[in-house]
Amino acid sequence: MSVFTFILAVVALTVVAPLWIIFHYITRWRSQKTLTAADERTLAELWETANRMEQRIHGLERILDAEVPDWRNRT
Repeated sequence: MSVFTFILAVVALTVVAPLWIIFHYITRWRSQKTLTAADERTLAELWETANRMEQRIHGLERILDAEVPDWRNRT
């Protein structure tokens, strides 16, 4: 009976356990594949913040171009 138990344990560890782990993570990946409402709000806020920062940078560059024309060429 110990040989049968050993064979059963080997089969479980080499076939059943890896399949169980793979299917577990596939299920978790599928459940997290879509964005939640909170994720969408966060992305929208980040998009708006990035747009505001881009506008500020362009404004600063216009000011620097007017006051220090060769600032871009300095190292």
